[in-house]
Amino acid sequence: MEPALSYHSNGNCNTNTDSDIITWFEDVSKNAGSVQTQILCRILKQNHGVEYLNKWLGSYNIQDMDACALESLFTSVVPLASHADFEPYIQKIADGETGPILTQQPLTTLSLSSGTTEGRQKFVPFTHHSAQTTLQTFTLAAAYRSRVYPTREGGRILEFIYSSNQFKTKGGLTVGTATTHYYASEQFKIKQEKTKSFTCSPYEIISGGDYKQSTYCHLLLGLFFSDHVEFISSAFVYGIVQAFRSFEDLWSEICNDIRYGTLSSTIKLPKMREAVLGIISSNPSLASKLEAACKELELVDWFGLVTKLWPNAKFIYSIMTGSMQPYLRKLRHYANGLPLVSADYGSTESWIGINVDPSLPPEDVTFAVVPTFSYFEFIPLYRHKQDCSNSVVDDDFIEDKPIPLSKVKVGQEYEIVLTTFTGLYRCRLGDVVEVAGFHNGTPKLNFICRRKLILTINIDKNTEKDLQIVVEKGSQLLNKAHAELVDFTSYADVSNQPGCYVIFWEIKGEAEDKVLDACCCEMDLAFVDHGYVVSRKTSSIGPLELCIVERGTFKKILDYFVANGGALGQFKTPRCTNNPFILNILNACTIKTFRSTAYDSTES
Repeated sequence: MEPALSYHSNGNCNTNTDSDIITWFEDVSKNAGSVQTQILCRILKQNHGVEYLNKWLGSYNIQDMDACALESLFTSVVPLASHADFEPYIQKIADGETGPILTQQPLTTLSLSSGTTEGRQKFVPFTHHSAQTTLQTFTLAAAYRSRVYPTREGGRILEFIYSSNQFKTKGGLTVGTATTHYYASEQFKIKQEKTKSFTCSPYEIISGGDYKQSTYCHLLLGLFFSDHVEFISSAFVYGIVQAFRSFEDLWSEICNDIRYGTLSSTIKLPKMREAVLGIISSNPSLASKLEAACKELELVDWFGLVTKLWPNAKFIYSIMTGSMQPYLRKLRHYANGLPLVSADYGSTESWIGINVDPSLPPEDVTFAVVPTFSYFEFIPLYRHKQDCSNSVVDDDFIEDKPIPLSKVKVGQEYEIVLTTFTGLYRCRLGDVVEVAGFHNGTPKLNFICRRKLILTINIDKNTEKDLQIVVEKGSQLLNKAHAELVDFTSYADVSNQPGCYVIFWEIKGEAEDKVLDACCCEMDLAFVDHGYVVSRKTSSIGPLELCIVERGTFKKILDYFVANGGALGQFKTPRCTNNPFILNILNACTIKTFRSTAYDSTES
């Protein structure tokens, strides 16, 4: 596979400095439309003759066609597809068939998607190209960050990153999460050399396979190198918040290990123990300094933990958009004004865009599409204009025909469609984005929501983003009562008639029943979707239910995810779920239930 950061015939991109790589991106983004045409041409000529494409392109002389004609042909004869359309082909590869099924180059590795949307993990092709684009994404993003937040060369990164266990398919292919493959690749080592920043933790911690033991060791080494840490990072911001919540209980033991150069007996993995003990040494003065800081932090509920313990950290860097936004309040509590930099936009299938404006807060971040990573199309989406009729809308949006990257318009919402070097052709990603502007000629995207993550019972349609706004309003009442929302999820309960929305909250601190009852009513009223409001007023949707679950419930959901092959670094709490295993955990852990009375006076 050719490197993604080039559309020149030699496939090379000489980007040895920050200035080089930014100059390269400025060039390709100015010509994004023509670059995209060339990228599609390269993908199709590279994979001409594969089984999947032969159904539509087998009778054409692809190799002799020019790029524009090939783009026109491809988008007119190859249909849009979902991941389900590729599953039989991927399964054949997993079972050991060696012919050109999706790509001409044999596949040896498969990635596992997170499974957040549909409740099950999917196989996605992973190649050298996948690792290369990850390296190039991190290198390019680091170049833009360094303009705003320069870091010391040779500094450390406290990275809360985790691999999952790998396994072999029937046909001998290696399977694991995309991050697992990347952390084990040469590109991960190259990334540290190129960015001149080195992770605190050796590979034995990253790949340990037990996220609790790995988190302890990440924290231990992060504090051992505390004066050298330039920034703090994780794949998703959940990983950072989860680690700091754990630290509130672990700090004394960690300080003890630093004082004596030992390692807690809770760390039982031999390779992990050996790696950590080969790095740390007794440092009583540092331990005393950290202990004093932690005792002060306890008195202020750990406000400013990051700036107090890592005084030279310049920023916190992680994916902070979409389902991660609810954790920003807690992260800001820990960060005490330290800049939060939203990481870049991608999926298991492909990287998509980078954050070229790192000084923007996460709520305002956009992602400039890198036009060399894949061939991107965009399906225009339009919200239904709802009236008071009882007609049931089958889908969440009205769609138009897909358009190329060069034709998108500011303010319009789209679903992304991918054609990749790794063998996916016109594959619908399921992400809803809005075009917020342009970086030269390439669109800057604002992530809106996952299309399938939706609450709906009748004519109501509420997205993940709608739910987040509702929960934020309800949690404001909780905060006034000096309690804190730890995490949440929801589902549409249609087991009884009328169906209703059920929202599960895990909270920290004590809140009186009257406060929680008020939170429940506030959220019920905060759903402003016309279909929901009408349905509540006519009792075709029942009162919203707020279920309070016991402390540690969402960690049980995380444990379930990890036990089924996921990695902590890939975990996203599903904001809307119908997964029976997750619902069983939630229902078993529910300790209080409140039913909204917000519409009592209007219900017939």
